Amino acid sequence: MKKHRKSAISLVILVLAMALLSACGAGNTVQKSDSSATEQQPAASQSGTKGTSVELENMGIKMVFPEAPKRAITLNQHATEVMLALGLESSMVGTAYLDDTILPEYKAQYDKIPVLAKHYPPKEVFMAAAPDFAYAGWKSAFNDKNLGSREELTKQGVTTYVQESSNKPGPTLQDVYQDMLNIGRIFRVEDRAEKLVGSIREQVEFIQTQIGTVEKAPKVFVYDSGEDKPFTAANNYLTSLIKSVKAKNIFDDIDKSFAEVSWEEVVRRNPDVIVILDYGDASLADKENLLLSKPALAGVEAIINKRFVVLPLSAAAEGVRAPIALKTLASGLYPDKVK
Repeated sequence: MKKHRKSAISLVILVLAMALLSACGAGNTVQKSDSSATEQQPAASQSGTKGTSVELENMGIKMVFPEAPKRAITLNQHATEVMLALGLESSMVGTAYLDDTILPEYKAQYDKIPVLAKHYPPKEVFMAAAPDFAYAGWKSAFNDKNLGSREELTKQGVTTYVQESSNKPGPTLQDVYQDMLNIGRIFRVEDRAEKLVGSIREQVEFIQTQIGTVEKAPKVFVYDSGEDKPFTAANNYLTSLIKSVKAKNIFDDIDKSFAEVSWEEVVRRNPDVIVILDYGDASLADKENLLLSKPALAGVEAIINKRFVVLPLSAAAEGVRAPIALKTLASGLYPDKVK
């Protein structure tokens, strides 16, 4: 009887010991799981939006991005260069519409991305790339003539973003920065976007410091094109850039982005400097010769002194080239201050 009693006691002790070991094992598993979750938490919050939806409004359209796009297509050069400046080429499946040549520092990245068309691609070519996101510099990308409306593309699984600073009256550098920050949010690379904006700000401030005090703002006429009547920049981004280098666009009082004016009015406003936009079928030499050969312009200060500043169209667009555009303008306006 004592033998059986000892066996029973031993059995109880063994069962209790096994239960205790099992409980300890279970406790370690939970602890390990909690530790793992704790370790992963910082990674999930590095960009501030990873793992959460991003909501923003663009050109009056409210959008939600549950995750970063993986198959983006850019339309227009300044949109493409913003993406490349943010290091997002691996998220791009196509690009289109260069005004001239891509910035040298982004060429290696750009060369890895399929070019879908010289201008806007046919819709079938665009859709064949299976995009989930399209980023355009100009809203003209999304009309019936080109890729269809933004609403139509959304129904087909393609979310769209239009560079808002390129499609509003009187955009400022701050508006351009906001577009860059928005793209950073959408692709969960806010830190890169903030760094990019910070770098551009520093370069702009350095140029403005070089200019220093200006007693009388130089008067600037922007020549885009036109023979019988000139086509010029009015209340647009170029005007903002000119103002940033302490000068004045002589047609900044026109409530349009670009406008057709008269040569007589150019003469009356008598610009000190003419900014020539270098693009299109007419060469730079053709544009200069036309301006110099116009009898009506013979008495204009800019013509008398042959003061021309040349900007490629890509530098005049709302993108990463603001420091390039500003330095070009500043060195042309103040050659004794900015080299």
